[in-house]
Amino acid sequence: MKITIINGPNLNLLGSREPDTYGSQSFETYFEDLRKKYPEVHLDMYQSNVEGELINKLHECGFEGEGIILNAGAYTHTSIGLADAINAIKTPVVEVHISNTMAREEFRHKSYLSPVCKGVVLGFGLRSYELALQSFL
Repeated sequence: MKITIINGPNLNLLGSREPDTYGSQSFETYFEDLRKKYPEVHLDMYQSNVEGELINKLHECGFEGEGIILNAGAYTHTSIGLADAINAIKTPVVEVHISNTMAREEFRHKSYLSPVCKGVVLGFGLRSYELALQSFL
């Protein structure tokens, strides 16, 4: 089974960015732990702060593998382009958020991605990625 995790803007700063909201562990460390815990899954990871690069990655891996886990960060609330890209691909996508976006600022309550995703996991810290991964197993 092949699953690709795609992270959007500012997620490269996990571990140092707003630790009260996002925790103090880097995504790279978490990703290695996830790979060890699920050796039967071929996990790939990609991160970009650029919306167009995220769309390109969705196009690239959206016709192979069994799933995509996408944390589009702030683009979740602004990007019709990402929503269109998800809608155009065959590989199912699970939207993930580390924080509970519904308990944060009102502008974070609207997701353009949720209607075109298989599901949404939010608010469980980095464990949100594992919960999304389990939805494909």
